[in-house]
Amino acid sequence: MLDSDRETSAADRVVLLLVPLLIGSAVAVALGVYGRLHTPTGIAVSVAGFSSPQTVKVWLASGATLFALIQLFSALVMYGKIRWTSAPQWIAAAHRWSGRVAFLLSIPVAVHCLYALGVQSYDMRVLVHSVVGCLFFGAFTVKMLLLTRRGLPGWVLPLAGGVVFTALVTMWLTSSLWFFTTVGVQL
Repeated sequence: MLDSDRETSAADRVVLLLVPLLIGSAVAVALGVYGRLHTPTGIAVSVAGFSSPQTVKVWLASGATLFALIQLFSALVMYGKIRWTSAPQWIAAAHRWSGRVAFLLSIPVAVHCLYALGVQSYDMRVLVHSVVGCLFFGAFTVKMLLLTRRGLPGWVLPLAGGVVFTALVTMWLTSSLWFFTTVGVQL
């Protein structure tokens, strides 16, 4: 292999990573700008069986976090970090579907947050929640774009998945857990 071939290959790998990172960054920034500039309506959709839109949001976020934990467990099995005599055939499907369900549960929560509340900064918990919420969707975009790329270093997808997972758990800690510990567990 010629030196110029290696340089092209290295340049291709940078592009493989850089393009998804730029697109994901644009998503996060666009959500943050929208959430900051949009005048919050205070109006949200409620779901029958729940006492308020806030409880809907809290429980959907909790469901998303539960499915994210399932995704983390299945990823650890697939990457051999949790020893199983042999990874069950269903583990990859469980990984994909738990991620899909977690993401789908997060969509109405994000819509509620951005439309009804906007990006707010009146205290540190709310600011962290707002910023990490925008970062979550940017990181998710990066991860989804990286899934279609071949030739990535082996550490890229686990890192992207770890960022998405960490952002989701941080959002849960700064919203649902806060709600459960200050308001109480309710439907």
